[in-house]
Amino acid sequence: MTRRVAQQRTARKAHRAAAGSAMALTAGLALVVGTAGTGQAATTVGGAQAVPNCGAEQREAATAAADSAAPSPAAVGTAGQKISYGLAGQAPIGLWSSSSVTLRTPVSKGTVRLDVSSRGFSTDSLEVQRYVPRSHRWVDLDTSPGGGSSPQHGVFTFPVSATASASHPYTVALRVQDLDRPGSFTVAASVKDGHGHTYRAAARTATATRPTVTVSGWQRDTTLVRGGAARDLTLTVKNTTNRAYPALNAGYFAYGQGNQHALVPKDLVLKEYQPGRGWTRIPLVPNGCDPGMAAALHPTGRTPLAPGATAVYRLRLSVAKSAPVDVSHADAGLSVGNGEQQFASQELPFTIRR
Repeated sequence: MTRRVAQQRTARKAHRAAAGSAMALTAGLALVVGTAGTGQAATTVGGAQAVPNCGAEQREAATAAADSAAPSPAAVGTAGQKISYGLAGQAPIGLWSSSSVTLRTPVSKGTVRLDVSSRGFSTDSLEVQRYVPRSHRWVDLDTSPGGGSSPQHGVFTFPVSATASASHPYTVALRVQDLDRPGSFTVAASVKDGHGHTYRAAARTATATRPTVTVSGWQRDTTLVRGGAARDLTLTVKNTTNRAYPALNAGYFAYGQGNQHALVPKDLVLKEYQPGRGWTRIPLVPNGCDPGMAAALHPTGRTPLAPGATAVYRLRLSVAKSAPVDVSHADAGLSVGNGEQQFASQELPFTIRR
């Protein structure tokens, strides 16, 4: 499992303290942009408060919380198939993608098994959940971790009992999401019916995709002067997937440590261009656990980012004259996500001169 995936799971399960580096700030950034609603940034004009109680679990993510709209999956497969498996052909990162299992044979205290093979990312990066109608909740499937640091095969299981038949199929709603990088995965579903039989479904393959994210106007050797001119940069997000992104958000993070001092929010001036308002300052939020800071950018629109559409964030950064003189370098970057799920980030370090 990659470091970024571990951070994603941290942000989902329990928001923990960052580890004191720029890359660790991407996990802390979830505290700022991860709580944004559809078309909204998480911070207000007056800024947000630092996260207290460093090192402790902050809150449970809403992944398994009750859902307002219950899924109504249609049966998949044919009448002659004891078990059939359905999977959307594309699984955009940052969105849940639909999946389902349909049974046409009686199952008593049985087990459905999903054997997953991945290409381009680890199967530890894949989340699979099923909907439980009685509790109105999505719950994680039981998993068998793969071997090695980046396994390419994983097993997901869940118990099932159903009085199913060819004329009365029983369908379980599932959903899947890749937390890491683009690639593809193949799922082979089977069921043990509790009566000594195992039935297998035809395998299905999906492509894990994500919007194209580019940053212009910034180089790795960018230098800013204390109290000097600002540097402009542009973040462009083009939705190259086949699904709309309803809660697109973006954020900026920064970390600078000298021999005796560290950068604090007042030392950096971050502005964003908003049509009709011009350049407005974006408040940076202390990480609360180390000298890092982050900011949620303003939304670029009130509607979901449709397939083929583009969102553009124009930013301007400068270093205030108050910045400590012993800090000569800052690690920084931009992160883009959908709701609580980050799907892309880019490091944008810079040097600070007197």
